[in-house]
Amino acid sequence: MIILGIILSVFAIGFFCWLLFTLAVYALPCFVGMSAAFAAYHHGAGVFETGVIGLLAGVATLIAGQLLFAAIRIPILRAAIALLFAIPAAVAGYHATLGIAHIALSQGALATTLAYIGAALVGATAWSRMAFYLPPVAGQGLQGDDPSPQFSSPVHGS
Repeated sequence: MIILGIILSVFAIGFFCWLLFTLAVYALPCFVGMSAAFAAYHHGAGVFETGVIGLLAGVATLIAGQLLFAAIRIPILRAAIALLFAIPAAVAGYHATLGIAHIALSQGALATTLAYIGAALVGATAWSRMAFYLPPVAGQGLQGDDPSPQFSSPVHGS
């Protein structure tokens, strides 16, 4: 029974690390949503309305960033949009990795080095997730110049 508890604890820690770093990628929309929620609360909105406003602001930020990134074809502007999402994610990844490293290590060069590696990985993940939302380039379909996919019939003969 003790071994089962240890195994489940390792999986739980792994799951929470995965969840933490997945959520760190969305640091900018989360920050915008929380800022909008706090602003609404301080201007007299109720608790439910505050949550809805924060959620809508965060989702709108994420969708607007992805649509702008996909629509703009100028490389320097695309890089600037991707950096708007990647830099806060890298900062969140740094602090998350440093916090996890301090569970097992004392303060020192190794914990800081691991935090920098975590920041680079989370920032690169945020950058690549922005690049994932690229629309297909016209003329690069599956069958040469036709951008629509070509399917063959699974039935042969008769």
